[in-house]
Amino acid sequence: QVQLVESGGGSVQAGGSLRLSCASSTYTYTIPCMGWFRQAPAKEREGVASFDSTGAIRYTDFAEGRFTISKDNAKNTLYLQMTSLKPEDTAMYYCAAEPTLRCQGRGPVPGLYNYWGQGTQVTVSS
Repeated sequence: QVQLVESGGGSVQAGGSLRLSCASSTYTYTIPCMGWFRQAPAKEREGVASFDSTGAIRYTDFAEGRFTISKDNAKNTLYLQMTSLKPEDTAMYYCAAEPTLRCQGRGPVPGLYNYWGQGTQVTVSS
């Protein structure tokens, strides 16, 4: 069982930055895949960024060049640094983890992840 707790969300103006954190109850170096996802009202959950134990990092097109995923195994924490935020980035952001290898090399596909945090809200105003 992996428990994940996100933090760092908030309200910012367009062009601003935020850093999201996700604290894991399990040693992050033991988790094959971890990623960030988001869900806006009336929309499906979508992947933002992920990396797996092979070292592969993948970003969804909208995140490429603006968002950076990272992990600190000493703190068992996953991060998402977001810059140049846009109003369309407004959503609930979730951290997720998958303890099996099915996610390897697949990128941030929501259906491949079994453990989810409660989410942290990001609101970007124009």
